[in-house]
Amino acid sequence: MNPSRPLDHAHPRLAPHFMFRWEASQQAYILLYPEGLIKLNASAGEILKRCDGQRSVDDIVAELQAAFPDSAEQIESGTRAFVDTACAKGWLQLMVAGAPAGRD
Repeated sequence: MNPSRPLDHAHPRLAPHFMFRWEASQQAYILLYPEGLIKLNASAGEILKRCDGQRSVDDIVAELQAAFPDSAEQIESGTRAFVDTACAKGWLQLMVAGAPAGRD
């Protein structure tokens, strides 16, 4: 496992103006927002459904590695990269002790 980064212990959650759900007609998870929607791939869906503000990034990585043990190394790097990207795009907020985390 890589050395821990400060925000790995933060708890990601969906930003308030986004809605995450399974869309049967598209057979995919989607993110809905006021201007449209984003169709997610399976990996993004597995990550986002765990971004509930209760689990830390470390917890999410561990859960995914337990669920998909053959891909443990890719899961760690991919999950952290996805969370970073989703935060940068405004899809997720990182919470620390119930408040938004600062980003350096």
